[in-house]
Amino acid sequence: MKTFIKELTNNETFAGLVFILPALIGTFIFIVIPIFCSFGLSFAKWDLLNPVQFVGLANYKELFSEALFYKLLLNTVVYAVSVSVFGVIIPLILAAILNSKIRGSEFYKTAYFLPFITPMIVIGIIWEWIFDPNIGVLNNILNLHINWLYDVHYAMPALIIVSVWKLIGYNMIIFLSSISGISQSLFEAAKIDGANPVQTFKSITVPLLSPTIFFVVIITAISSFQVFDLIYLMTQGGPLDSTNVLVYAIYKNAFEYFNVGKASAIAYVLFTIILVLTLIQWNLRKKLVYNEN
Repeated sequence: MKTFIKELTNNETFAGLVFILPALIGTFIFIVIPIFCSFGLSFAKWDLLNPVQFVGLANYKELFSEALFYKLLLNTVVYAVSVSVFGVIIPLILAAILNSKIRGSEFYKTAYFLPFITPMIVIGIIWEWIFDPNIGVLNNILNLHINWLYDVHYAMPALIIVSVWKLIGYNMIIFLSSISGISQSLFEAAKIDGANPVQTFKSITVPLLSPTIFFVVIITAISSFQVFDLIYLMTQGGPLDSTNVLVYAIYKNAFEYFNVGKASAIAYVLFTIILVLTLIQWNLRKKLVYNEN
């Protein structure tokens, strides 16, 4: 018996399992179990106080019969698509420029990355001041008087600007690390052939970076569909639900209206949307990604 225990403890697989066991337990308790519980609650009515009542598909029927749900869905899609487009194109262009070893490139890399590591509460407070219609810096610089966060036409664009600004540094660093792996001989050959920087970027940089671009687009889209903190800090879904999104609706239904069943139903509708979009993007990778087998 002692020999068996000694051999078991000396086994590398056993040692590896022991080291990852705390992470596995945490994942099971805080992720796996809540997933199954929330799925069950999406078919029930529960206000956190009274016993759970099974109602079948009533939560989903109520959800799809509300005009507000489709407005929230549209807001979520507009936000996610806008952030995914600008949050990829702008960092890609900046990465290509900074890779050309311009003067002060290290300073610019640090400056662009700082917003990403800045706490969202700080960013929300600063940008609320920037967007202030009376004393805000933006209106004063542009000589305008726009109620950025209080106008249904400008509130969502304002949030998109903040999100893209915060995301630029992270995506730019990913692109820079990938560009550094491209053989410099390709750029030198293009230069010898007379290609200008735009042609080089279009014909060499973008195709060879397509796997990284594909990865960044997917993670940016998924995180954009799950936006909550920025909405909660800056607009609380207003004005007139113009910035209200599905994740914020989950929070409102669960912890303000105490309708946990409906909140769970919204969560699984959002999960389905993200899953379908991710599968579509994954199936399109052979057409979009260079040299993808």
